[in-house]
Amino acid sequence: MATAKQKAAAKKNIRKARTAWRGMSAQAHARAQPEGRRRAKPGARNSGGFFHIEVRPRREFKTFRTQDIGKKGGIERVAGKRVSGSWDTQKWLISKEHAHRVGARLVPDTADARKILKTLGAPPRHLSGDRFKATDRPNVPERSKPTPAMRRARTRNIRKAQATKRKKSSSR
Repeated sequence: MATAKQKAAAKKNIRKARTAWRGMSAQAHARAQPEGRRRAKPGARNSGGFFHIEVRPRREFKTFRTQDIGKKGGIERVAGKRVSGSWDTQKWLISKEHAHRVGARLVPDTADARKILKTLGAPPRHLSGDRFKATDRPNVPERSKPTPAMRRARTRNIRKAQATKRKKSSSR
């Protein structure tokens, strides 16, 4: 059983903690948690106006810049600058007016959103809330071009053209 002195001390400590807590910001509250409660990541709570499609991890970049693609507020590209100085896409932000979620899939509603989702290397995988993860198209260096797929496509196109030419000349 606690003594009267202990009860008084406990009440005093609680009052002190409450006054300190009222003077803190939300970030300070999160930092003050002993188990290290963190603030929610952008797009983690389904409450924002955008779907976040992460293409590369944040840790690869030191600074970020957001660019509007097309009309204002529809689709945005978050570009990150590496330590080396090169810029690359870190994630895509697609407005909830341009796409919707069906289960774990992101379904585009406009041509712009369809185009962005088509340029990704893989379909976006749902993480949590409004957050998705996808891979970007590989950046193939010029020295390794033409790739085997490019060579196959070229020969296929040549064969198609030759077949069409043969068809036209035989119909005369």
